[in-house]
Amino acid sequence: MYESLLLLDGTLQDGSRVDLTVADGRIRCIAPAAGTADPARIVVESARFGDAVRTGTVAHETAIDLGGRLVLPALVNGHAHLDKTFVGSDWQPHRPGATVAERVSAERAIRDELDVPVAERADALAAAMIGFGTGTVRTHVDIDPAVGLTSLDAVLDLRERLRGTLRVQVVAFPQSGIIASPGVSALLEEALRAGADAIGGLDPVGFDQDAEGHLDTVFGLAARYGVGVDIHLHDLGEPAQRQYGMIAERTRRHGLSGRVVVSHAYGLGSIGEDEARRAGAQFASAGVAVMTNGPAGPMPPVLALRAEGATVFSGSDNIRDAWWPYGDGDMLAVARQVAYQSNFRTDDELGVALDLVTASAARALGVHDYGVHEGAVADLLVIDSPSPAAAVAAHPPSRLVLHGGRIVAAQLASAHVLAPMTLDAMATRP
Repeated sequence: MYESLLLLDGTLQDGSRVDLTVADGRIRCIAPAAGTADPARIVVESARFGDAVRTGTVAHETAIDLGGRLVLPALVNGHAHLDKTFVGSDWQPHRPGATVAERVSAERAIRDELDVPVAERADALAAAMIGFGTGTVRTHVDIDPAVGLTSLDAVLDLRERLRGTLRVQVVAFPQSGIIASPGVSALLEEALRAGADAIGGLDPVGFDQDAEGHLDTVFGLAARYGVGVDIHLHDLGEPAQRQYGMIAERTRRHGLSGRVVVSHAYGLGSIGEDEARRAGAQFASAGVAVMTNGPAGPMPPVLALRAEGATVFSGSDNIRDAWWPYGDGDMLAVARQVAYQSNFRTDDELGVALDLVTASAARALGVHDYGVHEGAVADLLVIDSPSPAAAVAAHPPSRLVLHGGRIVAAQLASAHVLAPMTLDAMATRP
């Protein structure tokens, strides 16, 4: 491993051209761009999902001339389901269902038919996410009487194997409900003891039909084990508003400010903006964040919620699974979808969409030392794009991904690498 990495002539989000020095996994120095390094002291290391390719002669520094390309913090996927994906297996035709309960039933049937194990499918999707520039992903993992902790064990093992390339947070998720599925409460507790990072919930009213019992179980376990809460909430209208208040109250009561998420929050898009703003202010006061991925339900009003001080962020949600046949793991595509559905057009609005998959998502997930500044962990994405707004609006043709200061994916179409091998060639090596 090189002792340090020089990223020369990169463009930051504010438009400034800089040279970045990375050492010991962190950004140690950011200085105005000063030109090209001496090729005599170059070594390049690349990796594709953990398999290193080394070229050149080892020296003390590696330098890559970025040629003015945009340097962003690595993308954050705030909500995924690695255990559910069909990526890495044969195409599965979608089986529709009119309600959440019907979709859960269809998913169980498909799950029993798949012949590719969770570990392989989750691994394949995680590899794609890394290639697109994701540095952190929060994945919800099904916990129910049929699957038990089997999927959780596979994803916890993946979390360990990917420590050098992808930061994985695991949410124990009661996809079959808690009250409606006896025994799940005990399984959720086992999942937390096994190493899950947070506890999930699912439609306390719409699915479990017992908001008090459902939320008491979820928040009780969170308080007991010192973990965060992330609740799927698809309910609409007045029932959703009532649950928002219950979640905010429990967040305060259990001292979980900054550690609670309402995912999807379709209800916020089903009520008037004034009511949504009041809910946003309530969330901001309690320290509850909102996750939206855009599709499949009414969109929360992103700008209105942010204006009230609420943290809003994005995730991919389902990718090619029983719930959703779309997706590839690219969080810039998710940002574009959210921007499109929110009717974002100006550069500032497109910048908000990018923030939802970078800084705001990192804040909601408690990712420390994040960003492009001196002292930050060197989780970085370098892309061929003239601006942050353009990165959201149009698919960048090439990317360079660093995790903890180490190159983990290299797909730059025409970058000048100060070494015997171009990034083009590195990307095509096995």
